[in-house]
Amino acid sequence: MNRHTIITSIAIIVIIIVFGHSGFSILGANQLEYRWDNPGDFSFFTMSNHGEMEFCNTIPFWVSFQKFEITTFYDAENIGVFSIDPMTINPLSSVVKKGVFSSSELSATQHIFMTLDFEFDGGDIRLDPNKLIVVIRTDTPIIGIIPYSTTTQISGFDFDKTMNAEDLTCD
Repeated sequence: MNRHTIITSIAIIVIIIVFGHSGFSILGANQLEYRWDNPGDFSFFTMSNHGEMEFCNTIPFWVSFQKFEITTFYDAENIGVFSIDPMTINPLSSVVKKGVFSSSELSATQHIFMTLDFEFDGGDIRLDPNKLIVVIRTDTPIIGIIPYSTTTQISGFDFDKTMNAEDLTCD
């Protein structure tokens, strides 16, 4: 075997591994399960004071992402973003990662969150809970340079139920 064949073979293997990892990360981002670190203790107000989330990789390959963002909208206005920095999750396992919440008007956002938490726990309705929308975005660039995002939009009530989930596949 000459050295050009060896070099070409190695280059092809490296390219396949790099694109394979990117492809599995995209697939994994779509299959990713997550919840608040303390199941059953999630509240939007707690999220506004930072906190930790648990992520479960449900596929038998490593999953990496650059950014995981939870953007909250009330009455079509962005009221805050909870973001988690890059991470890699081992196959069929879970990991807990700290996130940071940011908002241009934190006290107003926290007031909205406290009111909605009260409503979701069965209290009187003071704000329309149907106006709370949560957009979850996972950035998983292909080979680290080509931008690719997975975006999911759900209601605040459904997001609250997801974050309070008792069981994940990795449990």
